[in-house]
Amino acid sequence: MKRIFYLGTCDTCKRILNSWNTEGIELQDIKTEPMNAEQVDHMISLSGSAEALFSRRARKYKELGLKDKTLSEADIRQLIINEYTFLKRPVLILEDNIFVGNSEKVVKAVAEALS
Repeated sequence: MKRIFYLGTCDTCKRILNSWNTEGIELQDIKTEPMNAEQVDHMISLSGSAEALFSRRARKYKELGLKDKTLSEADIRQLIINEYTFLKRPVLILEDNIFVGNSEKVVKAVAEALS
């Protein structure tokens, strides 16, 4: 599978996607085409944990008071499934490899993998 999960309204995602060669890769805007449990479980299996996919920078993280709670892997998984804003973006799956987030290191690694 070759797929990028991104948020079409996110300027950072747009900028990053424009810098990558996405030819032949399915693009999934998680706002207009929500992720299903199977997709999230696949991401978790590739990344090693739901925590690795979880964004604590999402507005809802503070709004829901989650910083004051201890979240289990199951809690985090369900939050990501229920609310797209909790997924670190973008997420690129290239067969058995996953690249999560928008750090400079990840963006460079993806650019190399796609070239």
